[in-house]
Amino acid sequence: MDNTEYDALRLENQVCFPLYAAAREVTKLYRPHLDALNLTYTQYITMMVLWEENSCSAKLLGEKLYLDSGTLTPVIKSLEQKGFVKRSRSSADERVLMVGLTDKGAQLREEAKSIPQRMAACTKLTPEEAQTLYKLLYKVLGES
Repeated sequence: MDNTEYDALRLENQVCFPLYAAAREVTKLYRPHLDALNLTYTQYITMMVLWEENSCSAKLLGEKLYLDSGTLTPVIKSLEQKGFVKRSRSSADERVLMVGLTDKGAQLREEAKSIPQRMAACTKLTPEEAQTLYKLLYKVLGES
């Protein structure tokens, strides 16, 4: 029997698999650094957006992080329980949920600032390879 018609179904021929596996491995490498900050990876990337924006709508957070509200809402609630963020309604439109940093959340940025450098040291990529991968991944996401 000729199996060439099924070659596309071979795991080794899937772009999605190394993306999935690499994402899991990188997230695993983050764990000890984030445990020290009492953050999960999803909470960490949420905080990264808030460190840039200081305050933004939950909708914008979801768009920037490629997360739906069902995933993002518990993350925001957990960050609020930890005292890192506060939720409020927009003064312009009370239907809009705003998420903002607390002083404690802003101070956490100082503790987190060395994580990107420590993570770069964990990968086997040169800076040029990392930049190329970054661009390719955003291309997969539909960004230019």
